[in-house]
Amino acid sequence: MTRAAARSASRRLSLRWRVAAAFGLGLALVMTVLGVATWNLTTGYMLDQREQSTARQSEVNVGLVDKALAEHSDNLDELLTGLASSPDSSILLSRPDGWFTSGRQIQPAALPANLLESARNGVTARQRFTADGIPVLAIATPVGSDRRIYVELYPLLELDRTFRYLSFLLITGTVVAALFGVALGAWATKRALRPLAALRGAASRVARGDLTTRLPHQNDPDLAPLATSFNTTTEQLEQRVRRDKRFAADVSHELRSPLTTMINVTEVMVRRQDAMPETARKALGLLSSELHRFQRMVVDLLEISRADQDDTGDSVELVDLDALVRNVIGSRNAAGVHVETDPETPLVSADRRRIDRVVTNLLDNADRYGEGAVAVTVRRNGHRARIEVDDAGSGVPPALRERIFERFARGLHAGRRDRETGSGLGLAIVADHVHRHGGTVWVEDRPGGGARFVVELPEATA
Repeated sequence: MTRAAARSASRRLSLRWRVAAAFGLGLALVMTVLGVATWNLTTGYMLDQREQSTARQSEVNVGLVDKALAEHSDNLDELLTGLASSPDSSILLSRPDGWFTSGRQIQPAALPANLLESARNGVTARQRFTADGIPVLAIATPVGSDRRIYVELYPLLELDRTFRYLSFLLITGTVVAALFGVALGAWATKRALRPLAALRGAASRVARGDLTTRLPHQNDPDLAPLATSFNTTTEQLEQRVRRDKRFAADVSHELRSPLTTMINVTEVMVRRQDAMPETARKALGLLSSELHRFQRMVVDLLEISRADQDDTGDSVELVDLDALVRNVIGSRNAAGVHVETDPETPLVSADRRRIDRVVTNLLDNADRYGEGAVAVTVRRNGHRARIEVDDAGSGVPPALRERIFERFARGLHAGRRDRETGSGLGLAIVADHVHRHGGTVWVEDRPGGGARFVVELPEATA
């Protein structure tokens, strides 16, 4: 793996798991160092003790053999046989006619050459090696006046088993320590990141529009400034948004009376426009169109202000979307709209007035920009209720399918200024009402041409 790939992989890991991995690696490194030190000290000490005990035993045995050789004893073979301390030990003695072996039979050729060479030079030597699959400690000593070689092999099976068991314990301890380090790091990081998780959750709620979100008071001196700054910022943002909403609501409310007066006066003038010059009639028509568009804008602004200020959820009830959609279409006298409903469409917990406004605005949007609605479908989609409004227009370009749900967005009709052009707030109200109910809204292509506006709301819980 290249260094760049390693950095990319580390970036994909979360902070929690990076810290946990660091804990695990750290403990594994410490345990490895301690394990190596323990292994070296323990094995060195045990080998040293074993070598000292065998050396002392070998000195005693060499003395007996040397004495027997000096006396030309006839019981040398019996002596060598008796010196074999265990079935796995071996004793070899060089003689003019060859080697004599007692105990476990070992071929002299299996003995290390440097071990025998040292003994021939009059120097006692010892060496560890494996003879016929058994670890042994060999001690070679010159004996007698004719420089014979006495070799004794002491088995190290018990010591070898001890070393294997010790290595298993050390390796297992290192692995367990690494896993414990990972678990400890994950637990410690989870506790350390808990305030950040709370901050992330609070920031997400603020982003969704819940400006009443606050972080709890923190006693930790490192976290207290963060919580205080977040709460102060959120409070100031809430106050500013409330002021803006109040201002928009007040302006919209104050505009209703003079706007109504102007519209009434304009209607009177329209009824008498036959007595006006052609230029005055054109100006009156333009004024009437703009006033009616302005009136719709004020009504929509009041709706948005009301939705922003009245979000207590007291008006939530079980709503049958089938009946609601049929009532809305019946009140509009939309005889050309085909209504298709699914009897198994689930009920939704919603504010009936807002869902009524959602359907009304989608039908108004189809009339203004989509050459009229042609079909409305209500059906089940999993655990959600789905409303589809199809129109006969040319559809909505993909680049505008998100923008049209923004406030004051009119898509391809942004430059038009006639009576039938909306204020650009209808679909924004639809998106706001749907999102307040935990639903989603989008636009897609209708099979056969045109646009299909889709609203999905969660099924009411029991």
